[in-house]
Amino acid sequence: MTATARPAHATPRQRRILASLCLTMLMPSLDTSIANAGLPVLAHALGAAFANVQWVVLAYLLAITSLIVGAGRLGDLLGRRRLLVAGIALFTAASLACGLAGSLEALVVARALQGLGAAAMLALAVALVGETIPKERTGRAMGLLGTMSAIGTTLGPSLGGVLMTAWGWRSIFLVNVPLGLLNLWLARRWLPAPPRDDVAPRPRFDLAGTAVLAITLAAYALAMTARRPQLLAVAGAGAAAFVAIEARAAAPLVQLATLRDPRLAGSLVASTLVATVIMTTLVVGPFHLARALGLPPATLGLVLSAGPMVSALTGAPAGRLVDRVGAPRVMLGGLGAMLAGAVALALVPAAAGVPGYLAALLVMTLGYASFQPANNTALMAGVDAGRRGVVSGLLNLSRHLGLITGASAMGAVFAAVAGDATTAGAAAVARGTHAAFGVAAGLLVVALGAALRGRALAPSEPSGAAARPGLSSG
Repeated sequence: MTATARPAHATPRQRRILASLCLTMLMPSLDTSIANAGLPVLAHALGAAFANVQWVVLAYLLAITSLIVGAGRLGDLLGRRRLLVAGIALFTAASLACGLAGSLEALVVARALQGLGAAAMLALAVALVGETIPKERTGRAMGLLGTMSAIGTTLGPSLGGVLMTAWGWRSIFLVNVPLGLLNLWLARRWLPAPPRDDVAPRPRFDLAGTAVLAITLAAYALAMTARRPQLLAVAGAGAAAFVAIEARAAAPLVQLATLRDPRLAGSLVASTLVATVIMTTLVVGPFHLARALGLPPATLGLVLSAGPMVSALTGAPAGRLVDRVGAPRVMLGGLGAMLAGAVALALVPAAAGVPGYLAALLVMTLGYASFQPANNTALMAGVDAGRRGVVSGLLNLSRHLGLITGASAMGAVFAAVAGDATTAGAAAVARGTHAAFGVAAGLLVVALGAALRGRALAPSEPSGAAARPGLSSG
C-alpha cells in the first residue's frame, strides 16, 4: 500500500477486537487516577494517616512499573491472548477485593494485585494490535488506544468524585467489575487464539532477570515518588546486576543486542523524554495558573482539563494520519509541535494571561497526541512476532518511567527557581514555570535527536520484511 492509499474499511470482527483492546486500555488507565480524588475519604473511612493511605496509589503504580516488562515477555512465551485474559480476570477479581476490603492493609494488597493485572493488560493490548489488526490500519488502532488511555486518566478523578458522592468509596473500585466481566467476554469471544505448536520447545522464562528488574524499577519508582533518594543506589546496583544476568542468560528477558537497535533505542528514549515533558504540564501547570495567573479553583480545573481533552479527541485522527502519510513523518512532526509548545511556555509572559498559556499548551498537547500513535506504530511494525509482548512492555515502561521522573525532577526544577510555590509571589512562580519548560524544551531537542538518529542508523529493510535483525527473537 502506498503512503496515500486509503485503508480498507474494518470488518465487523476487527471492530469487536478493537473494542476489546480499547476497553483493555481504558480500565487500567482509569484506575491510575480514580483513587487520587478519594484519598481524603479513604483516610477517614479506614482510620489511616494520609501518608499511609497514599500507598493505595503507590502500590498500583509500583506493580505496573516493576512488572510490565515481565508480563509482556510471559505473554510472548505462554500466548498473548491467554495471558491478557488472565490479566483481565485478575484485575477484575482484585477490583472486587478492593471494594470489599475492610482495612488499609487489605486494600493496598488488593491494589498491588490489581496493578499486576493492569501490567499484563497494558503490555499486551499494544502487542496484540500487531497480530489482530491489518498493517494498513495499525496507526488508527494505536491512535484509538492512545485516546482510551487519555480518556481513562482524565476521567478518573471526576468519575471517582461522582461515584463516591453517590455510593461511597467502595464504588470507585467496584465499577471495574461489570466492565471487567464485559471485557472478559469480548476477549474470549473475539481475540483470535494462536495456532497450536506442540513441536517447537518454548524458551525458559527468565525468572532471575525479571526479579532483579522488578526490584530495580521498584527502587527507582520509590526513590522518585516517595522521595527516598537513598534508593537510587539500590536502583543503580540493580541495573548493573540485571545487565550481568542478561548477558549470561540462555533465554534473557531483554536481549541486550535488542537495546542496541537504533530505531528501538531512539523510540524508547523519545518516549521517556516526551512523558517527562508532558508530566511537567500536570505538575507545574496548576501552580502557574493559581499563583502566577490568579485563577480560582473552578476556572483552574477547566483550563487544566483542556490539554487532556484535546489529547483524547485528537488521538484517533492522528492515528489515521499515520496510516495515510507514514509513522516517521507524524512522529517527527509531533515532536516538533511539542518543542514549539515548550519553547512558547518557557517564554510566554504572565501578562499574556490564560489565552497565552492555553495556546502554547494546546500546541504541545497536539504534538503529544500525534507522537504517541506514530511512535507506537513505527516501533511495533518491525518487531518479530515472538517478542511483541516484551517490546510492548518496554514501550509502556519507558512512558511510566518518564511520568515518574517528570513528576519528581521537573517539580524540583520548578521549586529550585520559584521556591515554596504555596507562598511564592506571582513573579517567582512565573520564573519557575519558565525554567521548568526551558528544561523541557531541551529534553525535546534530545528526543528529536534520538528519533532522527534512530532512523538514520537503522538498517534499511525490504518492503514487507517481517522484522529487523535487532528485534528478532534470536
